[in-house]
Amino acid sequence: MFLPRTLESPRLYFRKFSLEDAPLILELNSYEEVVKYVHEPVLTNIEQAQRVIQRSILPQYQLYDLGRYAIHEKATNNFIGWCGLKYRLEIHEVDLGYRLHPSAWGKGYGKEAALSTLAYGFNQKKLPRIVGRAHIENAASLTILKSIGLHYLCHETIDDCPVETWHLYRHEFQHLL
Repeated sequence: MFLPRTLESPRLYFRKFSLEDAPLILELNSYEEVVKYVHEPVLTNIEQAQRVIQRSILPQYQLYDLGRYAIHEKATNNFIGWCGLKYRLEIHEVDLGYRLHPSAWGKGYGKEAALSTLAYGFNQKKLPRIVGRAHIENAASLTILKSIGLHYLCHETIDDCPVETWHLYRHEFQHLL
């Protein structure tokens, strides 16, 4: 069962996750190279994937009307990962995040998804500022943050990870269009 589309980009569509998507999360997070820079364990069973959905994904939809959305290729309907906005209560900011299946790497999907998500956050949700972070060694994610117009803010440690923090204000995004 696929839920209605939340947003679209030229090659992708985005939708909310449900508990029925646990096999997709299990498959995505079963690749060591996918979770390498986020310091999360490789998932090995469906129960772990269900917990990720229940504890991390669904509460964002319910509490903040934001969240990480499943990304599918329009041409094939294949699930290729997730992208979305997460409100981080402990630091009072909205975080842009993305995670793609290795088969989707190097095709420009990360940039396309991140840019569409920024537009959604600024134009539909009227967010004043969006932050993006990537591990200091994750060159691909850092390239995406730069290429979508975010500005470097600082190096810091978040969730025990050394990261580069980038950000963008809504009025700056309007100038990028």
